[in-house]
Amino acid sequence: MRKNLMMIIAALSLSTVAYATESQIWGEMRIQNILEYGKEGSTHLGPLFTLLQNKYFAWIFLGVLIGVPGAFYIHYLIIGPKVFPHSAKKYYAFNLYNRIIHQVAAISFLVIIPTGFIIVFGEFFGGGTLVRMAKNLHGIFTIPFTIVVIPMALMWLKEALFNFADVKWFMILGGYLSKEKKPILADKFNAGQKMWYWVAILGGITMILSGAFMFFLDFKMQMLHDLTGLSQIDLLRAAAIIHNVMGFAIVAMFITHVYMSMFAIKGAVHSIITGYVEEEEVKILHSTWYKKLRDQGKF
Repeated sequence: MRKNLMMIIAALSLSTVAYATESQIWGEMRIQNILEYGKEGSTHLGPLFTLLQNKYFAWIFLGVLIGVPGAFYIHYLIIGPKVFPHSAKKYYAFNLYNRIIHQVAAISFLVIIPTGFIIVFGEFFGGGTLVRMAKNLHGIFTIPFTIVVIPMALMWLKEALFNFADVKWFMILGGYLSKEKKPILADKFNAGQKMWYWVAILGGITMILSGAFMFFLDFKMQMLHDLTGLSQIDLLRAAAIIHNVMGFAIVAMFITHVYMSMFAIKGAVHSIITGYVEEEEVKILHSTWYKKLRDQGKF
């Protein structure tokens, strides 16, 4: 399965490069191909885009980049991680298919997010080769994520649906503000994981579509022109605004997900590598799920 998946990714990568070669997005017709660029009626979103791009987007991204890890650093110093033995009885919770899909998505994010920051702060990095390389990698690693986003959405949809217990989880923030190990009402996915699922899936699809629209600048979508009344240049501006705003949420939630799985809960990240979850960890952090597994004789 892994070999076939890599072959599909490689084929799509080559087809993308081939399209780009034929397209004028890289050539001297780059701007001229944008419908109605510079003509009357093509600049409705111009002032808003200029304001956001020049004054707000970079500062908000910087705030997320510094603020979210900073808050978790304080949490780590004051509350500290929850540590479980990981030597007791384990349950095989995530099969090979689950793990491959998750790992492809994880690797994609680990490239897409840093390269996205390099693009946002391109002026700080002096432009040139580094920023161009970041832009290319940003586009290339979107391809494997695009391949797995729908399978990932389908395989965990049932577990990601919210219920009343999630309200209680949010009220105590999953017990992460306490050093004590008290059972927390949560099923296989807790409310925080469910929230990340929906941000990653819906936000990820939105980022794919808006990013593709910006990447293929001369790709005309007459239906959107007719539906919105916006010119091609304004559709590109709208895509850029959506891409940036959604990026704030995805970056903040991704950092949160990494912190929780690697630092706040020691050893939790191994479950998506090996497929096994440890008994005490499930008993404390996913008590509802633990009771179901215990009744089934899994623990």
